[in-house]
Amino acid sequence: MKIKITGKELKITEAINNYVEKKLDRIDKYFEDAEAEVTLKTEKNEQIAEICVTAKGEKYRAVTEDKDMYASIDKDIDILEGQIRKVKTRKEKMMKDASLKSMDIVEEKISEIKDEIIKTSYYEIKPMTPEDAVLKLKEKPSHNFLVFINVETGKVNAVHKLKDGKNYGLVEPEA
Repeated sequence: MKIKITGKELKITEAINNYVEKKLDRIDKYFEDAEAEVTLKTEKNEQIAEICVTAKGEKYRAVTEDKDMYASIDKDIDILEGQIRKVKTRKEKMMKDASLKSMDIVEEKISEIKDEIIKTSYYEIKPMTPEDAVLKLKEKPSHNFLVFINVETGKVNAVHKLKDGKNYGLVEPEA
């Protein structure tokens, strides 16, 4: 890993330099070829450490301040490691999903499934009037229906958008 350490209003000692290099080894294990820019500065009583890591076209950045420069560097490393793990996990998940989608067997099984429940959604049911339910449904344009407890009858009802896109329907149990 290429490391560039800059001190603003602060002299970079050999001890700080070695500490930063030692801590960046935790980040280096994630990448083959990475660059790190470390800026250390002092403002009033605060020691500020800013670390930017560039690798594989991705840029990771962390800025923290503490009364102790070493603690600030430690916090930055923890933040960066979390960011890197998050991106790495997201990419692995995308690769896994992509590989599953490309498999012919999976596609055949999906096309064979008919009249089966393949997705379950959970909703919180709140007591309200049908008019309030319509207003709540208008707040969520991506939803087509809203299940609620009708305060007038005490029964579970649902309001749904009609095909005309302007009006709403109410589903109410008979008994």
